[in-house]
Amino acid sequence: MNDRQRLKEILLEKSYRKGTFTLSSGRESDFYIDVKQTSLDAEGALLCGRLIHKLILEHPEEIGAVGGMTLGADPLVTATSIASFLEGSHPIPAFIVRKEAKGHGTGQFIEGQQNMPAGCKVTLLEYVITTGGTLLQVIDRVEAQGFQVVQIISVVDRQEGGAEVLKEKGFRLEALFTRSQLLAP
Repeated sequence: MNDRQRLKEILLEKSYRKGTFTLSSGRESDFYIDVKQTSLDAEGALLCGRLIHKLILEHPEEIGAVGGMTLGADPLVTATSIASFLEGSHPIPAFIVRKEAKGHGTGQFIEGQQNMPAGCKVTLLEYVITTGGTLLQVIDRVEAQGFQVVQIISVVDRQEGGAEVLKEKGFRLEALFTRSQLLAP
């Protein structure tokens, strides 16, 4: 079994639930994918990190850092950064975007900037994409600090318009799994 197949098994076992749920977008859904349950599992984190790192290596531009919005992206960016280090060719530092600016010290939105080359090209990670609203906020905050968003990767694309919203803004979404791929037998 390859990494992708095994990650799919773990996602279905630990993260996928049927029922009635209210999503962060406010929409109601008959299923929920809590990727954090997988990305906080040792094997799940390792597989997410490896597969995301592989997509980063396929990108034509050199990526200077990988980051995303706290809390969902925290384990993903850490796993991806560690996978890049273990790969040995080009370790990629991680960064986290806060929901609110730090209320003390430097008052910054982005943690980890000291590890990032100034003005570098970055990959943003998201655990699940529904409408894309959270990512648009992250993009604005990252670009306001002088970094260039050149790649966006999600573990799961719910296929509910988020990819299209990002495309309208000039960004292409790459997903380890779409909803239909995840739920296909």
